[in-house]
Amino acid sequence: MRVAALYCFTAFADVGVIAATLAGECDRLGLRGTLLLAPEGINGTIAGTPGAIDAMLAAIRALPGCAGLEVKLSAAAAMPFHRMKVRQKAEIVTMGAPGLDPGAVGAYVAPADWNALIDSPDTIVIDTRNDYEVAVGSFAGAINPGTTAFRDFPDWFRANRDALFAGRAAPRVAMFCTGGIRCEKATAFLKSEGVADVFHLQGGILKYLETVPETASRWQGECFVFDERVSLGHGLAPGSHSLCRGCRMPVSAADRASPLYVEGVACPACSASRDDTQRAGYAERHRQATLAAARGEAHIGQAARRDDA
Repeated sequence: MRVAALYCFTAFADVGVIAATLAGECDRLGLRGTLLLAPEGINGTIAGTPGAIDAMLAAIRALPGCAGLEVKLSAAAAMPFHRMKVRQKAEIVTMGAPGLDPGAVGAYVAPADWNALIDSPDTIVIDTRNDYEVAVGSFAGAINPGTTAFRDFPDWFRANRDALFAGRAAPRVAMFCTGGIRCEKATAFLKSEGVADVFHLQGGILKYLETVPETASRWQGECFVFDERVSLGHGLAPGSHSLCRGCRMPVSAADRASPLYVEGVACPACSASRDDTQRAGYAERHRQATLAAARGEAHIGQAARRDDA
């Protein structure tokens, strides 16, 4: 199974028409995943057979301004999504900072050159992802903003700017995210705030893990991904994390060994917030999913919905 993470900032005039066209093409090709469309472009992750992925990427590249579509390919042993969703949004990655110029981004740094940049003591390295993603893995020494949503990043930066740049007349900032799209906006935001020397990892963490040998890597841990694979390691190998079905947060091996972890029900992060009614509901859902899997049937997703139709 091939997985394609993709994005492109471009001006779409007829978002609804494009969304309907792509939804039909995804259905025809048997793809699953999520595509987000907005007047500023397209963003998403899709999975399917190699031929279907190639056909879909060709269709997207044929859209106005999408010839330079940014794509990261990886593999999955099984379909990592339950269904296909094509959504219209105000932004393809929500930052809530109107007026940003997506063309005025920081300088791209190739994965092969990233270590030299972040190894310098003069470089401030910022992880632009959410706190639960950072907990799974990050670059050594990177600053964790501790945000729970990307839209919190502007407020975090403004509140911490003085401390971040203390004693630096001309700060140099290096930023990174999973696939690169959040840094397109984060670096543009910093530049709009008057920070001139801004860089970001081209292709994101995924491209770094794919191309930089583990022996030379500055990455620690695994990289959280927003699908059923949950996390990936060096070489984009499957990671060790799973997903809590109660709160949808990543669960490590240590979490699974905790007495607070109940498969399909709760994990250490959410156990205290689950009442008996919720626990019973989650347990029944997990039981039904387990029975369906034993029968070789889908419990959720497209196949299940079609069987019920």
